[in-house]
Amino acid sequence: MASTINTFKSYAVNVTTAGNTFYTTPALTTSIVLLAQATNVGNSDANVTFYTSINGNTEITKDFTIPVGDAASMLTGKLVLEAGNTIGVVANANSQIKLTVSLLETT
Repeated sequence: MASTINTFKSYAVNVTTAGNTFYTTPALTTSIVLLAQATNVGNSDANVTFYTSINGNTEITKDFTIPVGDAASMLTGKLVLEAGNTIGVVANANSQIKLTVSLLETT
């Protein structure tokens, strides 16, 4: 009987207007996104879109406004990703939004 391996991972992303697909679930792996928090470190309000490749590009949050000095969760629960699924983020201003993501990979 094969054993299951669980690996916790964290990512920190400086969000840009070009967007960034920063994570792809590896082959033979299921990933569970536990936390996705965006923080506005800039000097004005900024909008952020957090998306996944499940069924094409699917927005989890779209043009979500985060006030200066504030933070917001991009998820209200957990997000399960299958092998090959991606997650990404884009903002309306460069270097204003920082995103932190924590996830669990199960192989």
